[in-house]
Amino acid sequence: MSEFKNNGGRVCLSELELPSDLKKLSIPQCGQLCSEIRKLLINTVSSTGGHLASNLGVVELTMSIHRNFNSPDDKIVWDVGHQAYVHKILTGRADRFSTIRQENGLSGFPKPSESVHDTVIAGHSSTSLSAACGIAEAMRLQGKDNYTVAVIGDGAMTGGMVYEAMNNCCQNTDSNLIVVLNDNNMSISKSVGSLEKYLTTLRNSEEYLDTKRKVERKLNKIPVVGSKAAKGMKYVKDAIKSTVLHRNLFEDMGFIYLGPINGHSLKDLEQAMRMAKSYHRPVFVHVKTTKGKGYLPAEKNPGEYHGISRFDVESGNPEISAGDSYSTVFGKELLSLAEADERICAITAAMKYGTGLQYFGKKLPQRFYDVGIAEQHAVTFGGGLAAMGQIPVFAVYSTFLQRAYDQLIHDVAIGGLHLVLGIDRAGIVGEDGETHQGIFDVPMLTTIPDTVIYSPSCYDELRVCLKKAIYEEKNLAAVRYPRGSEDAAIKYDCIYSDYRFFDSKKSDILVISYGRIFNELYKATEILKKEISCNMLKLTKIFPVAEEIIWKISDYRRIIFFEEAVGEGSISEKFGNLLMESGYKGSYSRVAARGFIKQASVKSALDKIGLSSEKMAEFIKNGGGSNGTA
Repeated sequence: MSEFKNNGGRVCLSELELPSDLKKLSIPQCGQLCSEIRKLLINTVSSTGGHLASNLGVVELTMSIHRNFNSPDDKIVWDVGHQAYVHKILTGRADRFSTIRQENGLSGFPKPSESVHDTVIAGHSSTSLSAACGIAEAMRLQGKDNYTVAVIGDGAMTGGMVYEAMNNCCQNTDSNLIVVLNDNNMSISKSVGSLEKYLTTLRNSEEYLDTKRKVERKLNKIPVVGSKAAKGMKYVKDAIKSTVLHRNLFEDMGFIYLGPINGHSLKDLEQAMRMAKSYHRPVFVHVKTTKGKGYLPAEKNPGEYHGISRFDVESGNPEISAGDSYSTVFGKELLSLAEADERICAITAAMKYGTGLQYFGKKLPQRFYDVGIAEQHAVTFGGGLAAMGQIPVFAVYSTFLQRAYDQLIHDVAIGGLHLVLGIDRAGIVGEDGETHQGIFDVPMLTTIPDTVIYSPSCYDELRVCLKKAIYEEKNLAAVRYPRGSEDAAIKYDCIYSDYRFFDSKKSDILVISYGRIFNELYKATEILKKEISCNMLKLTKIFPVAEEIIWKISDYRRIIFFEEAVGEGSISEKFGNLLMESGYKGSYSRVAARGFIKQASVKSALDKIGLSSEKMAEFIKNGGGSNGTA
């Protein structure tokens, strides 16, 4: 690309070398570019689905950050990385933005392997300050004078890890760490009137800062009394500030606090960023933004447009999915049970709609708890409820449950407390990629003593499994189910069984699975039925493994286990170990996930792992593989 020469006229993304050329633009040109970016966001996400409202809200903020800092030498760390779409556009990826969240396309989250401008992976929330604190400290140790900018917000301040990091951030006061809070109506601090606004404006102006420093320098030059006078001035200033303004949390933890700043005024943002840089110590910049800014449907319903499927740009109407989903079936059944049992409580970590708990929250608000993005607290809070005889049900995405492993062991399992987990998005979730695939909950939970795991393969089984987890189990119990709607290959009767054999005809081949993948396995046997006869074993209560199954299957010549979870520590691995211990002489092989699964549609990802019906049929037909994951 030829060097950009600014003639003061209109500019467009395609003619700029990004992010460096942003510094050459005028404020009006930047404003025009912000409009272009919003159109690109709306048009792209309407076709691909993704996170829209949060990104529309940070267009000017992201523009200002890249105009005032020098990425990648200055490190920008994004929290809840779904608000980094604009960052991707402004760092040279606009021409590929249409591929976001698509197979072989741009990730929906920051990804260092994708660009040098993406500092760390950020698929989960409330991690930016910890990472940025470490990066800033490493820069200090290495003698670098670059800045580290952590952009937090969009709900991340509800996560406790933020406050752990804040407690540590200001131990080195010469750190070039700048924390930018994207406050899109989170009600973090209450207004105290016009005086605060006036004093905030005065305090945050460059003229004020320059004057303050000049006075302090002159006072310090006065022999004997100068330094005392400077300290006295500071004490008086702090006392007045504390009395009138009420020192806030950020200042109490050692940050210089700037704000609140209008997050849609490039002029105000520019001034705040320049000031933050001038301190050369930890600074907290409080920026107020409007979630969904520039697209009226998203401004009116920011929650609905936070993470959205494809939608019509003109009307704003999303694609309508027909019927129920596993999440809504779970939520409705839990409400039905809770209406008849006052002990049942529902807990979510800021995912009421995603987990289907909106029905419970509306009908039984006194027993519904949204604890914010705080999975660790949710588990221990649930343990507290259980200790008093309530029956807490924590509905959580598989990927986010990972954050609460210690609490599951220490605060629930050791004490034998009865907490029920509704593990949503279990298995492959598709376009959100490595950070969100629900393939680790099984090996994680099976390490916890006395834990029970159910994995239904249709809506009716989900309802039964939830009841059993609530009323028949006494300790930690989990019901895991996939994203989306059911695709039941077999309509099951209402008679529940922990496991069930499907013997089509006499065969020396047994294939095993559970959850939604059993439906794919059934289709695979249908593909093969003219060539190969297979018997099937369907597991519903997948852990602990019913050891009587092992002697029941020991006469099969070939056993193949297909599992939608990571292979290490999986149920299929446990089956293999038990077969080996029993002296099994036949062939045992298994197909499960290996490593991290990249973004792709669910169908494509399952096919690559070998868990589509076609790939299963091929694997069975070819005689399986060697022991271990495929």
